[in-house]
Amino acid sequence: MSEWLQLAGKRVMVAGGGGLGAALCAAFADVGASVFVVDRDPDVLATALDSCPDGVLGQTADVGTKAGADAAVVSAVAALGGLDVLVHAVGINLRQAIVDIDVESWQLTQDVNTASFLWLAKAAKTELEGGGRVVTISSVSGTLAHPDHGSYAASKGALNQLVRVMAVEWAASGIAINAVAPAYTITPLTEAYVARPGRLEALVKRVPAGRLGLPEDVVGPVLLLASSRAEFVTGQVINVDGGRTLD
Repeated sequence: MSEWLQLAGKRVMVAGGGGLGAALCAAFADVGASVFVVDRDPDVLATALDSCPDGVLGQTADVGTKAGADAAVVSAVAALGGLDVLVHAVGINLRQAIVDIDVESWQLTQDVNTASFLWLAKAAKTELEGGGRVVTISSVSGTLAHPDHGSYAASKGALNQLVRVMAVEWAASGIAINAVAPAYTITPLTEAYVARPGRLEALVKRVPAGRLGLPEDVVGPVLLLASSRAEFVTGQVINVDGGRTLD
């Protein structure tokens, strides 16, 4: 499978080292790619690097700001000698009812979940021209209406539209841009919420496949979209949800 994907030797930047990001770093390294990971939390970054094979590089960076994203891409290009794939796996979910959303939590969610994708992609565009790939981790919350997800859902809906518009504008530059949208997946971002009494059972009932997602469920679609095997796929938001959005 690794040979079929033809990712060996590809230079991959992964933004976000927690949960899905760490799993993606390890997966890209396992298929022979050169990987550079960034996260704003040094402890999260250290955990991600510890979970990856030797040779994966990384640094701390706040990619929710344009300056931080620009600097992170410069560092990745310098470390890898260029860039072929950008994977955006940055995300937070500050669960609040709409009436409780304040300016600070709203802005932080939009900066981390959506603006970081825009700034990173813009910074990486020149390096990616002529066959590069961009894959972002969205969410089924970008289309479904979950209570207490107002800020998060808005950020993911905006992210989905950025993917589509960017794919149209950058297709002539040879850059394919797609999103993978998981349903509830067991990661550090969700595990405390899922652990509440009765919550796991309630969530699983909504999934035809009969379980919640795992990081490895997301890894395969991301690797495919990052590969030349999916070069004619662009502007798509692919649900990885066990049938959750079919309800």
